[in-house]
Amino acid sequence: MAADNPPPATLVFLAATFGAIFALVGWDLASDYREGVNVAHVVIESLVLAISGIAMIWLLREFAGHRRRLRALASVLESTRQDSLRWRRQYFETVRGLSRAIQEQFGEWQLTPAEAEIGLLLLKGLSLKEIADVRETGERTVREQARAIYRKAGVPNRSALSAFFLEDLLLPHDEPPDGGDARRDERHPDPS
Repeated sequence: MAADNPPPATLVFLAATFGAIFALVGWDLASDYREGVNVAHVVIESLVLAISGIAMIWLLREFAGHRRRLRALASVLESTRQDSLRWRRQYFETVRGLSRAIQEQFGEWQLTPAEAEIGLLLLKGLSLKEIADVRETGERTVREQARAIYRKAGVPNRSALSAFFLEDLLLPHDEPPDGGDARRDERHPDPS
């Protein structure tokens, strides 16, 4: 639904208004025609009748289009909800384990509870302003705490912080589970 389209309730109201105008002008036109009113008056009322009829039909078609788009969006939303629920059920233990691993790593980096909370929000993709709003603190405070997290983690920025946790999750399937060390050993075998 485009942002400049009126909401469906407005379309129904306008269609009903034009329908009422159409009916009243049609009734008046029939009455005037029987009474022999001036032809110019009949022509003008006929134009008003045609315009109101066209407007009413157009608005009803727009309303029907809105309803179709809303039904399609509702279907997509429900499908997405089902996919999300299925994914959460399927990977619940994995996600819980990842969450524990992230918390353990935050502990190894000796993050304060506030820094750990900010670290999680950074990993979730919230902006500094959004984090400040969630934590009801200043954006400058959050920025300083984020810098402290990066310093303690030994990473330059948010992307590197995210990559620290995601890199091994995104390995090709044929890579060994011990990650970089095994790959490095294969490329550079120990000469001894």
